Amino acid sequence: MIYPENFESKIGFQKIRHLLLDHCISDMGKTWVSKLKFSSHFRSIDIWLTQTEEMKEVLLSETSFPTTDYFDLRPALPTIKQKGSHLSQELVFDLFSSLKTMKSIRTLLRERESKNPQLVIIAENTLTDPIIYQQINQIMDDRGEIKDNASQDLFQIRQQLRTLEGNNEKIVSQNISLAIKEGWTPSNTEPAIRNGRVVIPIHAAYKRKIKGFIHGESATGQTVFIEPAQLFDINNELQELEAAEKREIIKILIDFADLLRPEIEVVHKAFNNLSLIDFIVAKARLAIDLLAIKPDLSESTHIEWHQARHPLLYLSHQAQNKNVVPLNIHLDMNKRILIISGPNAGGKSVALKTVGLLQYMIQCGLLIPLKPTSRVGLFKHFFIDIGDEQSIENDLSTYSSHLLNMKFFLQKANGKTLFLIDEFGSGTEPNLGGSIAEAILEELHDKGSYGVITTHFANLKLLPSPDNSLINGAMLFNTKDLEPLFELKIGRPGSSFTVEIAKKIGFSNSILHKIEQKADRRQLDFEEQLQQLDVEKKELAQQKRKMDASDMLLTETLEKYQYLYDLLDGKKKRIIKDAETKAQEIISNSNQLIEQTIKDIKEVQADQKKTQKIRKKLEDEKEILRHSETEKTVDPIHKKVRSEIQKKEKPKKDSPKEIIIGQAVVIKGQKNVGTLESIKANKAVVSFGNINMSIALSKLEGISKTKARELERKASSNYSKLATDLSERAVNFNIKLDVRGLRVDEAIDTIQHYIDDAILLRIFEVQILHGKGTGALRQTIRDYLSGIPEIESYKDEHIERGGHGITVVKFGM
Repeated sequence: MIYPENFESKIGFQKIRHLLLDHCISDMGKTWVSKLKFSSHFRSIDIWLTQTEEMKEVLLSETSFPTTDYFDLRPALPTIKQKGSHLSQELVFDLFSSLKTMKSIRTLLRERESKNPQLVIIAENTLTDPIIYQQINQIMDDRGEIKDNASQDLFQIRQQLRTLEGNNEKIVSQNISLAIKEGWTPSNTEPAIRNGRVVIPIHAAYKRKIKGFIHGESATGQTVFIEPAQLFDINNELQELEAAEKREIIKILIDFADLLRPEIEVVHKAFNNLSLIDFIVAKARLAIDLLAIKPDLSESTHIEWHQARHPLLYLSHQAQNKNVVPLNIHLDMNKRILIISGPNAGGKSVALKTVGLLQYMIQCGLLIPLKPTSRVGLFKHFFIDIGDEQSIENDLSTYSSHLLNMKFFLQKANGKTLFLIDEFGSGTEPNLGGSIAEAILEELHDKGSYGVITTHFANLKLLPSPDNSLINGAMLFNTKDLEPLFELKIGRPGSSFTVEIAKKIGFSNSILHKIEQKADRRQLDFEEQLQQLDVEKKELAQQKRKMDASDMLLTETLEKYQYLYDLLDGKKKRIIKDAETKAQEIISNSNQLIEQTIKDIKEVQADQKKTQKIRKKLEDEKEILRHSETEKTVDPIHKKVRSEIQKKEKPKKDSPKEIIIGQAVVIKGQKNVGTLESIKANKAVVSFGNINMSIALSKLEGISKTKARELERKASSNYSKLATDLSERAVNFNIKLDVRGLRVDEAIDTIQHYIDDAILLRIFEVQILHGKGTGALRQTIRDYLSGIPEIESYKDEHIERGGHGITVVKFGM
C-alpha cells in the first residue's frame, strides 16, 4: 500500500519514469514503463533486479547489442485470422526486421549464457517457427520489396515489363531525337508523364509532325504533349502488366498469411518478450547513467546503505560538474526510526526523499546508486507526509491535512511500514505541535514501524534512548563559515543554528541580542551544547586523522629502510664475492706472467737488451691489468643502491603492441571504444556499436578490456545521446532529397550532409531531385558523387518517374 495517491510525485519517482521512457527503443517498452509499480514479493523483485543487472553488464561489455527494428506487430496479427486476408507489404517487412532483431539477441545472449541466465530465458521466448523468417527472406529483399523470384508468375510478369519498358524508352528516344533534329522541340527536351502515359513535349505548330495522341497542352498553349502512336499499344500493355503484378503480389502475401496464421499466438508471445527486453534495456541504461547496482537483497525489513546518492540530484550535479554528498544510513529492529535535525537548507528533506525514492525504486525492480556492500530489505507499505497539502475545496488548512495524514498512519501502520514525515510538528502552536508530534511518534514506534522524520523540535530530539528504537541524526554544519555540509551523521541530534544563520544574513547586533533575551534560555543552552559537542567531535576526528597519517608515514619509512638494508646487504655480499674471485684471478695471472718472464730471461742468458725488452713487456702487462681493473671496479655501494631504487621506481614504458582482430581499440586522441573487425593493407574496419567505420590503421590504438570498460562507463550517457541522435536521424531520414531552386554551392552542401547521413544510417538507395533545366546542376552533382568511394553507382530515374530530372544513387554496403 502507498499513501497518499500522489506518493510517486512527492518522492520524485515520476521523473524516474520519464527517464525510463527516454531510454526505451519502442512504444512496446514504454507500455511496460507506464505499468511499472512497486511490489513486496521478494522473488519477483530479485528476478527483476537480476535481469537489469545482467543487461547492464551486456551493454557495458558488448558494443553490438541490437537496438533497432523493435516494431510492434501485435495489433496487426489479429487482422489475418480470417482466411484470404493478408498483411501489407510494409508490415511483412517490419515483421521480418523484428524477427531478425530477435534472432540477433538470442545469438548474442546464448554466447554468454553463463553470465546472463535470466536474460537467456526471456530471449528463448522470442523463438518462432524458423519457416516464417525463411519464407519472408525468400519473397522479400533487404529493402522490403517483393523479389522477382517470389513466384514463377511474378518473375514472368516482371520480365515482360522490363522488355516493354526497354522498347518504350527506345521509341521515346528515337522520337525525341527526331523532334530535336527537325526543330519541333528545344534541344534539352525530356520525356514527360501525362495521365500516366509517357509523352513528348512538341511546339504546338508541329503537333501534326508526329503521329500520336495528344494528352494536353501547356498553360500558354505553345506546347502540346503527344504520345507517339507506336507507344499506345505498349503503354496499354504496360498498364495491364502492372495491374497483374499487383494482383500477384497480393496473392503472395495471402499465401504468406496462410503460413503465419497457425503461428499467431507464438509470434504474439515473441513480441511480448521483445517488448520486455526493450524495457529491461531502458532500466539498464538508466542504471549505467546513475552508476547504480544490485545490492544484497533480503526479505526482512531493514536498511543498511553505504554511500547512497539521490538519483535525480546526482544527474543534475553531474551536468554541472558538481559532487553529491552521499548518504550512509542504518535502520534495523533495534533502531527503526531516524529523527533528522539540523539547519534549514541543510539537506534534511533531501535525505528523507533519498530514503523514500531509493527504497521505492528497488521494489519496482530498478537498480539504485549505492555501494555494493549495502543491504536492502523490503516493506509492504509506504506512507509519506511532505509539503503543503492545503485544500480550499475540502476546507482544509495545511496543518489539518497533516493531522489527517497522521490519522491514516496510525490506523494502517504496522511492522512492515516505512513512513516519511517532513518538518514533523510544524504548522501550529510550537508547544502543542511538539507534544502532538511526540505522541504520534511514540505510537508509531509501538506499532513496530520504520521511519525517517525531520524536525526542529527539541522534545523530539530528546526522545531517543537505549530503551527505545529511536535514533538521532544530524545534518552537519560548518560552524566556521556558517555553511551546511549536507552530510548526515547518525547517532546525535543536530543544531538548527538559528541565531548563527541570522547573524550571517546580516541581522544587527541589537536584534540578535533581543532574540537571545526573548528565547527560552534552556533551548539556547541545548543548542549551544550541541554545537560544542560538534566542535569537540570534529577536533577529535582531526587529531585521529593526523595520528593515522603519522602512523602510515612511519610504516612506509620503516618499510623503505628495511628495503634499503636488504638491498645494501645483498650488494655487499655480492661485491665481496666478486672481489675475492677477481683477486684469485689476478694472483693466478700474475704468477703465470712472472714465471714466464723468468723463463724468458734464462733462455736469453741474461742478455741486457733482451732482458730490458722482457721487463718492458712485464710492465706493459702490469699497466694493462691496472687499467682493466680500474674500469671493472664496482661503483660505490650507495651509488649502486640509488641506481637500483631509481630502476625500481621508474615506470616502465609501454612498448607498442600489435593490434589484433577482435581487440578493443580507440581512435588516437578520442575516447569512443570500438572493436577491430578486419584489417586490409593500411586500413581497418572498426565497429562502434551498430556502426562500421573504415579508419587508417595508424590512427588506432589498442586498449585492454579493463580500460575499455572504464571508457565505456564514462561514455554511457554519451552513448545514450548518440543512440537517441541516430534513432532520430533514422526516423526523420527521407530517401528523396529535393535541391531544386538552390544555387549550385547550396545544393552541393545540402547533398554532402545528406549523403553523410545516408552512409551513417546504412541506407541502400536514395534519390536526388535536381530538375532538368540546362543540365548544369545535374552534371555538377554527379561530378561530386563520383568522388565518394561508398557510392556504388548512380543513374537517371526511370522515364516515367522523372528521368533525367532525378539521379538515383546506390550505395555499396
